[in-house]
Amino acid sequence: MKKRPRVVVDTNVLISAFAFGGLTKEVLGTLVARGEIWVSPDLLNEYRLVPLELEKEGKINHEQLKVLIAGIAAFMLKAKIIYPPKSISICRDEEDNMILEACFAAKVNFLITGDKDLLEINATSLQSIGLRDLRILTPRDFLSAFK
Repeated sequence: MKKRPRVVVDTNVLISAFAFGGLTKEVLGTLVARGEIWVSPDLLNEYRLVPLELEKEGKINHEQLKVLIAGIAAFMLKAKIIYPPKSISICRDEEDNMILEACFAAKVNFLITGDKDLLEINATSLQSIGLRDLRILTPRDFLSAFK
């Protein structure tokens, strides 16, 4: 990889990496070693709340919760916090707009996600909100681009 990618990582990718490993864990390893990771306070809050919700819903046990929290904390050591000055409203799922707001504020090149609502946003829509250079990729597509 020649240039350090500027990246926002969606919560679903972090949860997958620390709960299941595999490809998403490889993506995080690549980012920690060679990327520039950005997060907003809203996204950071989501990183914190989602593992607790998963435990409450019985989708993970307490040991898995501890692994998730430790993994996310370690990942965050490499992240830079950005405070989005702009409100964006183009996602079908309104909660996903905060991720695009972080991408805009940090001027990232990549959003890594498994969320279909985000993956289906077209380039014209991204251009209309000032995200002309943003590529929204699955973890697999990101690894293919940077291997």
